[in-house]
Amino acid sequence: MSVLQQYKCPCCDGAIEFSSREQRMKCPYCDTEFEMETLEAYDRELKEESSDDMTWDTTAGGEWTEGEKEGLRVYVCQSCAGEIVTDETTGAASCPYCGNPVVMKEQFLGDLKPDFVIPFKLDKKAAVEALKRHYKGKLLLPKVFSQENHIQEIKGVYVPVWLFDTEAQANMRWKATRVRSWSDSDYIYTETQHYSVTRGGTIAFDHVPVDGSTKMDDALMESIEPFDFSQAVDFRTAYLSGFLADRYDVGSEQSVARANDRIRTSTEQAFASTVGGYTTLIPVCNHVQLKNGRAKYALYPVWLLNTTWNGKNYHFAMNGQTGRFVGDLPMDKSALTRWFLGIFGAVSAACFGISWLLWLL
Repeated sequence: MSVLQQYKCPCCDGAIEFSSREQRMKCPYCDTEFEMETLEAYDRELKEESSDDMTWDTTAGGEWTEGEKEGLRVYVCQSCAGEIVTDETTGAASCPYCGNPVVMKEQFLGDLKPDFVIPFKLDKKAAVEALKRHYKGKLLLPKVFSQENHIQEIKGVYVPVWLFDTEAQANMRWKATRVRSWSDSDYIYTETQHYSVTRGGTIAFDHVPVDGSTKMDDALMESIEPFDFSQAVDFRTAYLSGFLADRYDVGSEQSVARANDRIRTSTEQAFASTVGGYTTLIPVCNHVQLKNGRAKYALYPVWLLNTTWNGKNYHFAMNGQTGRFVGDLPMDKSALTRWFLGIFGAVSAACFGISWLLWLL
């Protein structure tokens, strides 16, 4: 028994029927007409579309040697369970992520040695000044946030980052329309033309970062990007001197999903930017295949301050290489009330004055 070929309308996805009147294929839902050759070509294109293939070689980092482990210490936070690596000369009184006291382990328990490190380019003084500028002009900021002893709690931390390199082979397809309207003395006319728009090609991605620490908020880390990888060097333990280094607790394999999301989004935006001249553009299918996908392990420099106010945590971060600074600020509700009452009083006084003048006149 033969199976009847069923075609879908490229415009509305409705089932297309043959119109004996027009002698063409016609969609009964949107009344769009097609030549049979056009539908057959469209159907072949759909069948040839490949599925995603976003697999990676996630072997990154190397094994520590006994000589490299000498002089390294691990500080463990009893609150957030963070494990911070540093050299034996660096003291750590509090966790840079939650602010609670930390204790030291005697041996180094790292799993993999980083491949690269971007050394700190900006010192603590620059970070403190950036934090002060961030506070400046914030009239509703609680005074405790601007106190000097609190500002000095900012700490330099090397954040573990997985870097993903790949070539993305992409095939994109959109439904697009062009709409034009005109009118005469009796009617307003609207014509909508439907198009199937395709794009395909390859984009290379180098060093797409995904932070490997659950303590470091992804959005916070990504908001201080970009880092200039051209200044990265081969990892040496000497770079840890005077700083802290977070141990990764999210492996490269667990970071693949985040890397894929970032690469897919960037790929879609890059291809969509080449499509113009349409009234609407709706994505239909976006297939991405990765070639030579591989991951590396690096440490990125970040200045961190974590504090609490009225039971809520506030995180501040500065790119230790470029100086980009981000962080949310709390609001002093009592100051807001005083400010509101002051404005209300001033407005009330002005209204009273205007009313008095009008009464006199």
